[in-house]
Amino acid sequence: MSLGLHNLNRNKKAVHSKKRVGRGPGSGHGKTATRGHKGQKSRSGYSRKIGFEGGQMPLYRRLPKRGFHNKFRKIYAIVNVSDLEGRFESGASITPEEMVNSGLVKRIYDGIKILGDGDLTKSFKVSAHKFSKSAREKIINAGGSVEVINE
Repeated sequence: MSLGLHNLNRNKKAVHSKKRVGRGPGSGHGKTATRGHKGQKSRSGYSRKIGFEGGQMPLYRRLPKRGFHNKFRKIYAIVNVSDLEGRFESGASITPEEMVNSGLVKRIYDGIKILGDGDLTKSFKVSAHKFSKSAREKIINAGGSVEVINE
């Protein structure tokens, strides 16, 4: 006999009936309804706060904090000139959308910055939010043009 979806049986021991608490002494879960005696966790309305360690100083307060974290910082997706060389044909007009479509950039946070790492032989018309000095020089020296996007 072959095993198939049409002749599978349910395992009776796999499904347990729900624990019904507070339903009298005969149920085995009466009186304190499996909460034990007294204490904070036995009370109705109790909810443990995230990170609470029973009054002990919580871990996030025991660890030292260092440095400055600027919550207003801008996060730029980084693209090198050598990456453009490998992905695009000469004479292409490269925009942030093109970079995302080609898989060069996963997502644009606050913009794209082009850096000058690597060599460039093809000419491109590159549009991005920021350019490093060396990237700008390499693109222009290869016969391309640079356009800064201001949003």
